[in-house]
Amino acid sequence: MEVLGSRILLRPTDPARSHRFYRDVLRLAVYREFGPPDGPASAGGVVYFLGQGLLEVSGRGEERPSPALRIWLQVRDVRAEHGRLSAAGVSVLRPPLREPWGLIEMWIEDPDGVRIVIVEVPDDHPLRRDPR
Repeated sequence: MEVLGSRILLRPTDPARSHRFYRDVLRLAVYREFGPPDGPASAGGVVYFLGQGLLEVSGRGEERPSPALRIWLQVRDVRAEHGRLSAAGVSVLRPPLREPWGLIEMWIEDPDGVRIVIVEVPDDHPLRRDPR
C-alpha cells in the first residue's frame, strides 16, 4: 500500500461546539473547509492541521467516540499550554508530569470526551537525537 495522505476523522455529537474547541480553544490551524459556501462550518466540515497530520471534524455522531480513541499532540511548552488551556476552561484530566519514559505529558479531553495527550519532548530526550 502506498499511503499518500491520512487524517483522523471525528464525528462529534455537537459539531459547532467541537469546532469552537478545536479552532478557538486549541487554536488549530485550518487546512480546508467544505460544505455550503454560505453556511456555517458545522454544516460541512473542517480539516485542521495536526503538525504532520490532519484532523477532520465533520458530520454528526449519534454517540460519543470510542473511549479507546486518543489524540497525541506534541507542543514546545506543555506547561505554558496547561496555563492557557486551564484559563480557557478546558477539562484538564492530568496536569503536566514527567513520565518514566522521559516525556512531559498532560491529559485533556474534547467536548465529546476524546482524550488528548499534550506532550513536550525535553531537550535531553532520546527522541531529539537521531539514533542511527
